[in-house]
Amino acid sequence: MAGNIEHSLPAYGEKTIHAPDEKTIGAADQGRRESSVGSAEILAGEMYDERVDSTKRGLKSRHAQMIALGGTIGTGLFVGSGQTLARGGPAFILGCYLFMSFLVWCVVTGITEVAAWLPTKGCSMNLFGYRYVSRSLGFAMGWLYWYSLGILVPYEITAAGLVIDYWKTDVNIAVWISIMLVVIVGLNALPVRFYGETEFWFASLKVFMMIGLLLLSFILFWGGGPSKDRLGFRFWERPGAANTYLETGNTGRFVALLSTLVLSAFPFTFAPELLVCTGGEMESPRRNLPTAARRYFYRLIFFYIGCVLAIGILCPSNDSALTDGGAGAGSSAFVIGIKNAGIHGLDSVINAGIIISAWSSGNSFLYLSSRSLYSLAVTGNAPKFFKACTKSGIPYRAVAASSLFTLLAYLNCANSGSVVFNWFVNLTNTSGFISWICCGIVSLRFMKACQAQGITSDMMPYHNKWFQPWGSWVAIVGFVFLTLVNGFTVFWPENWSVSSFMTAYVGIPIFLVIYFAHRIYARNDPWARDPMTVDLHTGLEEVLAGETLPPVYDKWYKKLRVVFE
Repeated sequence: MAGNIEHSLPAYGEKTIHAPDEKTIGAADQGRRESSVGSAEILAGEMYDERVDSTKRGLKSRHAQMIALGGTIGTGLFVGSGQTLARGGPAFILGCYLFMSFLVWCVVTGITEVAAWLPTKGCSMNLFGYRYVSRSLGFAMGWLYWYSLGILVPYEITAAGLVIDYWKTDVNIAVWISIMLVVIVGLNALPVRFYGETEFWFASLKVFMMIGLLLLSFILFWGGGPSKDRLGFRFWERPGAANTYLETGNTGRFVALLSTLVLSAFPFTFAPELLVCTGGEMESPRRNLPTAARRYFYRLIFFYIGCVLAIGILCPSNDSALTDGGAGAGSSAFVIGIKNAGIHGLDSVINAGIIISAWSSGNSFLYLSSRSLYSLAVTGNAPKFFKACTKSGIPYRAVAASSLFTLLAYLNCANSGSVVFNWFVNLTNTSGFISWICCGIVSLRFMKACQAQGITSDMMPYHNKWFQPWGSWVAIVGFVFLTLVNGFTVFWPENWSVSSFMTAYVGIPIFLVIYFAHRIYARNDPWARDPMTVDLHTGLEEVLAGETLPPVYDKWYKKLRVVFE
């Protein structure tokens, strides 16, 4: 029994985490209904089927922490933020990133509480949607993740190929696409520890580059550049802190603010879900997941907020290069500001960093897509064919199926094909918002089930009393609003077209069709599981048995821990 495991798991300077005792588990077991027994039997049968191999826990603590810090930071932050600055101005982009960081942190605190309790094999938000809400929600979330994340892989591969063109090479983009495609697919075909090690170094390079850019911005702020020109906040005064868009006056500023808010969401897309997905293949996830989640807060403040504050200082929002500077570093606000300051040669270094960022993001998106398909197979929402793993724990059939999306990148080798490719990418426009709405629902249903079954916060590996449960409600309301206004600018007469409208909103009906089609199939199921029938225990014994106590820390690490925690 899980209750016989008597060790406790300190979470790096936080409260001690106790395994739930037999009394707690027994009380919860007595409250289960027959429907939850069926669900538990399916999960146990699929996840612990000894006839087939399953995923392995090959991600170490340092892998998890660095993936949480920089795993999905890509072109959206380094290059796309320039377009957002041009749209709204330095004040609006800073305010929108602060608001988005708050909403995303509400999501992170909720889903970490869910994932840290029971990080079983196939750990993903669609698996938890299946367990804690309904079969239909798990089905819809899983296929949403699979196709959205799968399409983002060729998007990042293409972005990296275009970034290379910043150096004006004569090599056809198809060559660069092929090289990056082979490397990304190859890394995902290796045991997960290779993915973890690669992402550790990719993310480390991104983190160091961001630190360097922020330090350089600070120096230029005080006039430490070659020209000794002190920048200060001059660009907040000229051309101004806030821009107008489509309209004039206060109406134009409101439209610019709303449009900036929508654009600000892209760099955050699917980053919290990566944190959850690694839990199924992470060593001691009940200890390492909460640690990674707490450090995610510093990522939001230091990287995202620090980035947009820096570019608002370095670059005027009316600089034409922000919108027509070309591929790669040419449209990066960092590069434009550094060039304006009279510093030469650094743009190539930043361009190389952007390539690594795009490569890393593509690598993470393929990992997420393949694990989403694997989780669908584990819950019976996809053919069992995709549940097969190698001896080393690679769901090779799920990886192979998700890798087929990478071939879409070759559509960009022809002008007509690029139109089709952009249409595919537009399918994912609202996927991030829909995912976070569903994450909030899963978090609330999980907390309700814990309350009904007598599982208190002091029994959980992670609980943020300052943000939950109200944070999940705020996230749901916020992202429903953003989903609805995602393409509001298409309703202006000069922007209206059927294709533009479909581009902005086609993701909503696709998700609803998937969900309600399964609801028709599972019409006898409740819309949401009764809190007393939710299965909170299948797999818990296996997870607890695999937990290890944290290492003994040296004096220098204890001091460093105080700084980061």
